[in-house]
Amino acid sequence: MESFKDKVVLLTGASEGIGRALALALAPLGCKLLLSARNESRLWSLVDEVRLAGAEAAAFVADVGDAAQCQSLIHACVERFGRLDILINNAGMTMWSRFDELAELEILERLMRVNYLGPACLTHAALPHLKASQGQVVLVASIAGLTGVPTRSGYAASKHAAIGFFDSLRIELAQDKVAVTVICPDFVVSEIHKRALDGQGNPLGKSPMQEAKIITAAECAQLMLPAIAARKRLYITSLRGRVGRWLKLLAPGLIDRIARRAIASGH
Repeated sequence: MESFKDKVVLLTGASEGIGRALALALAPLGCKLLLSARNESRLWSLVDEVRLAGAEAAAFVADVGDAAQCQSLIHACVERFGRLDILINNAGMTMWSRFDELAELEILERLMRVNYLGPACLTHAALPHLKASQGQVVLVASIAGLTGVPTRSGYAASKHAAIGFFDSLRIELAQDKVAVTVICPDFVVSEIHKRALDGQGNPLGKSPMQEAKIITAAECAQLMLPAIAARKRLYITSLRGRVGRWLKLLAPGLIDRIARRAIASGH
């Protein structure tokens, strides 16, 4: 993991779940971290943990769904550390409702704003600095960005959009030697499931997942690090996801059934 040494890493959605685990996994690797999220108290507690692990770290409270705050976040990073090498777009939100039970369609706009437009705006602001460092932009997407998932239609749509955007951006940035890495985790134990929006636009309050049967955020972070270090194009964290990518082409009806069972079983 020498490739992280002395690199400036900006990580969004850092206060909990995969983001928090990834920050703690990066901390011993010699990089400098600017950690961002909306929850100020949890963010600063993470900064304390990261500093104890030996990393130089700072916090910046921001909502990636706000374009102006995206600009401010990049400015704060460069002002604090003088450069930006790796931007990790991890912040996100989800839903848990059949589309025909959705009472508030604004949920779809919120998902798109946070999961797609947020990373796009943040990356746009970061590009001059990433070009200067020949750096890397990372999107933490989902296997739901590769196939349809029942009860997650708006979430899957936003992740499909984000993956399409960053796949296009990769081609544009090839001549600038800026790497674009898309990571697609499978189900992970995370607070995002508790905050998933129901058909009325309210947080569920508890996870619908069978958390004992899915990987932890810390395990997911350890899987992600080598892919980021290698500047991989795409990394799917689970065997189910990797096989499913090809089965979708060869046996799409089977993938539909697998997705339906996964949601029904919660793992």
